[in-house]
Amino acid sequence: MKWLVTLAGVGLVLIILRDVFHTLWHPTRHGGLSRRVMTASWRLSSRFGRRRAAGLAGPLAMVTVVALWAFTITLGWALIYWPHLPDAFSFASGLTPDEHSGFVDALYISMVTVTTLGLGDIAPATGWLRVLGPMEALVGFALLTATVSWVLGIYPALARRRALALRLSHLQRTRPTARQLDSSAGAAVLEHLAAGVANVCVDFLQYAESYYFHDGDDHTSLAHNIHYAVELADLTSESQHADVQLCSAVLRTALEDLALILDRRFLHTRATAALTFAAFARDHGAGPDSVQGH
Repeated sequence: MKWLVTLAGVGLVLIILRDVFHTLWHPTRHGGLSRRVMTASWRLSSRFGRRRAAGLAGPLAMVTVVALWAFTITLGWALIYWPHLPDAFSFASGLTPDEHSGFVDALYISMVTVTTLGLGDIAPATGWLRVLGPMEALVGFALLTATVSWVLGIYPALARRRALALRLSHLQRTRPTARQLDSSAGAAVLEHLAAGVANVCVDFLQYAESYYFHDGDDHTSLAHNIHYAVELADLTSESQHADVQLCSAVLRTALEDLALILDRRFLHTRATAALTFAAFARDHGAGPDSVQGH
């Protein structure tokens, strides 16, 4: 029976390590603990008003995911230790082994080890447990490093997305004409937008959880402004300037790729790019003005 408990602990640890791996180093669209928590938090926020609650949905979901990672790893290692208390552990003087052989004591050992405190009052004494102890400390350190890298990856991705949205907002408020865009300057504008859309595509693939972060006001919301990129691609598609034609085609292709990623990973509309962007706008609480362009 004690080996079944130990194996259950090993299973919990492996499940969390797999989730960390697929969240940070090999993102997939097949879900996992982190994706489920982020999605549930995002859906729940819509019930309390998108503008107010959605701004907290992403950060709170990240904190929840990290807490679940840490708790489950600690619990898993506690299940590994528990069946082998007190015989396989050494105790500091003043501690009675038989009084410290419960699950709470195993949880204490796991918490002390995963946080790399190493108090030493209760320590593994047998060969294989003495190896597992340092391994848990390494996992705890790796989890801390993974959390930092996750934060450092998602927030620059959000900054790139918001910068693209703000650029589109500037252009939309300026309203350049087809004649103004039919020039080398217009080609440069379209090229810059296509590069920005490509960066957002990569960010949604690498940091899928960034989708569940609200972008603030309308000027920095990509969901609110992406329709104007489609309008610019349409406006310049028949330009007489060769560079503008090329950049317009590249922008249109980048937008189609973005719509495909949004639909496959988040929206599941199986519709056209225009309808996908409309669903993207609705999901991020954009007003009707941002959808009517579709």
